[in-house]
Amino acid sequence: MKEKTKRLAAALLIAGLLTFLAALGVLDTADNAVSDALYQRRSATDGEIVLIGIDDRAIEALGPYGQWTREIIAQVLDALNESEECRPAAIGIDVLYTGESDPSLDEWLAESAGRYGNVVTACAAEFGTAARQSVDGEYYLSDFSILNFEEPYPALRAVTTQGHINAMLDKDGILRHHMLKLDLDDGRQMPSMALALAQMYREYHGLPPIETPSTDSRYFWYVPFCGQPGDFDESISVIDLINGDVPADYFAGKVVFIGPYTVGLQDNYVTAINHAQQMYGMEYQANAVQALLWGNYKREISRAAQIAVLFVLLAGAAAFFWQRRVRMAVLLWAVSCVGWVLMCLGLYESGLVLHVLWVPVGVTVLFAGSLAINYVQAAAERRQVTSTFKRYVAPEIVNEILHEGADALQLGGRLTNIAVLFVDVRGFTTMSEMLDPPQVVAILNRYLTLIADCILRSGGTLDKFVGDAAMAFWGAPLPQEDYIMRACRAAMDMVEGSKALSEELMAQFGRTVSFGIGVHVGEAVVGNIGSPQRMDYTAIGDTVNTSARLEANAPGGTIYISRAVADALAGRIRTTSLGDSIKLKGKKEGFEILTLDEIL
Repeated sequence: MKEKTKRLAAALLIAGLLTFLAALGVLDTADNAVSDALYQRRSATDGEIVLIGIDDRAIEALGPYGQWTREIIAQVLDALNESEECRPAAIGIDVLYTGESDPSLDEWLAESAGRYGNVVTACAAEFGTAARQSVDGEYYLSDFSILNFEEPYPALRAVTTQGHINAMLDKDGILRHHMLKLDLDDGRQMPSMALALAQMYREYHGLPPIETPSTDSRYFWYVPFCGQPGDFDESISVIDLINGDVPADYFAGKVVFIGPYTVGLQDNYVTAINHAQQMYGMEYQANAVQALLWGNYKREISRAAQIAVLFVLLAGAAAFFWQRRVRMAVLLWAVSCVGWVLMCLGLYESGLVLHVLWVPVGVTVLFAGSLAINYVQAAAERRQVTSTFKRYVAPEIVNEILHEGADALQLGGRLTNIAVLFVDVRGFTTMSEMLDPPQVVAILNRYLTLIADCILRSGGTLDKFVGDAAMAFWGAPLPQEDYIMRACRAAMDMVEGSKALSEELMAQFGRTVSFGIGVHVGEAVVGNIGSPQRMDYTAIGDTVNTSARLEANAPGGTIYISRAVADALAGRIRTTSLGDSIKLKGKKEGFEILTLDEIL
């Protein structure tokens, strides 16, 4: 329970930190770019929107734009509104005509624009920070106040519909939202030119009014662009209308824009559908009109809701990644990232806009962090395993444990079949009474070194030394092939190795010692046994006790084995049966003991 609580707390902490960074906007620039690339797709328009450009051809024919008089646009309107039968449904003049100029030309433009009531003229607001008074009389600073508002001159304003042409860039300088309307200080609500034109188009064709999209508190809505820069361009110039090169009935019943269409007039923006090529203001307005006519609205899920979802998903991912195997972690990472992107695409088609990058980046950070943490933990475990087992088992077993991981240890104990060997130095106590302590220690160390070498060489686990005795087992901590033969071979090696050592002691001290060895096979509980403060990796059970009893009864230079060992190695060893002539403590009558004479 403590581990689970720790795991949950860590997951919540990490998820909270990553979510906080996302909420601060750390990912916004990259997320916007990825979202634009994923969501914005060009599509065929219905051909109901036509652009008439104040372009290079017109400027070349009529002179610099700054010297144009209002009669030029008046002539264009006259050409478009040639008759009731061929007039456009709506005409948007994407140019500000604010002050009065030549009265006759002003009157001409107003007369041409007001002939059929199908013209929307441009107005624009300048935004900034200003003091505002709330409904309860308190003053506050608003960073979205209208500092100045420009409208058409009175005569033109009186005969046309107005629509604002403000193009409001996001913080990253990309145009991806459209301000549907704005509230003026005099109480009026000014629609955008795109909204005014779309409403006028539907009214002309006898269609119901536009059902406007959901907006935020400042009337912004997300524009699903259908056209890239140039997609609405039919290369129709103002000069073509003046020269009569395009028949008026071509524009009948359509939405027509008149506006700048050259870089020199500086009415161009980087938009969500194309970060590499700028789009003219008319084209941006045309995209907004098309989306309004189609009712193709996308609603951005609130930032607060997405932050909450992000936190929950990252907390779950952090908990899952904790100490997870790499293969499972990679699978979750891939499924999470790909699944989220596919879900975002699906929801976008249904009209909902999500942050594409938040979840994949968060999950990727957690994935990379979990790999790093798991690597550190694995390294620590390797050091712990190595430092623990290198004292007891052969190096190849240590390597195998490290390869399998800590799970191979089955901490806490597991029941398994093992071969157990006990060995004791016969006659050592008597000899030690005749020698100085340093000599006793030196001789004991030589015998124990011999025992350890024989055990480790055969791949056994050296469980413990108890005075001049030792215990070892085979078949754990990892399964071993032919583990019973390995135990018997170690026993034979001890007997053979002790002969040379015994001869040396006889020559030096006139006394010798030998090994008494017992080997048994069967089930035992193997694992870390003890208390949290002090534990040993050992084996316990009747198999261990029986092996100890065999060793206790074995004379010096003799290896006692059980019938279970003899049967397992039948045909591979030579033995001599002692029947049940030797009674082992704790064993019933009929327990057969054999001597191991030779390995064939």
